[in-house]
Amino acid sequence: SVEEDALAYLTDAGLVGRNVMAQQNRWPISNSQDQLEHKLGENIWWLIVLAERSQIDIKEAVEKFLTKTEKLVHRSR
Repeated sequence: SVEEDALAYLTDAGLVGRNVMAQQNRWPISNSQDQLEHKLGENIWWLIVLAERSQIDIKEAVEKFLTKTEKLVHRSR
C-alpha cells in the first residue's frame, strides 16, 4: 500500500542520517560511503514512487518548490 511505502521511505531516510553520521565518524558503520550513496539513491527512488502513486508529477513539484524557495530567499536579503 502507499502507506507501507511511505513507512519504508521513512525507514530509509533514517538510514541516510545514520550513514551521514558514520561518514563523519559519529556512528559505528563500516563502508559508510558506499551505503550512503546507495541509500541516497534509494530515497530519491522512493520519493518518485510515492509521487507517482499519489498522482503527483515529481518534476513539477520540485520546480514549484524551487520557485517558491527562491522567492523566499530573495525576499529575506
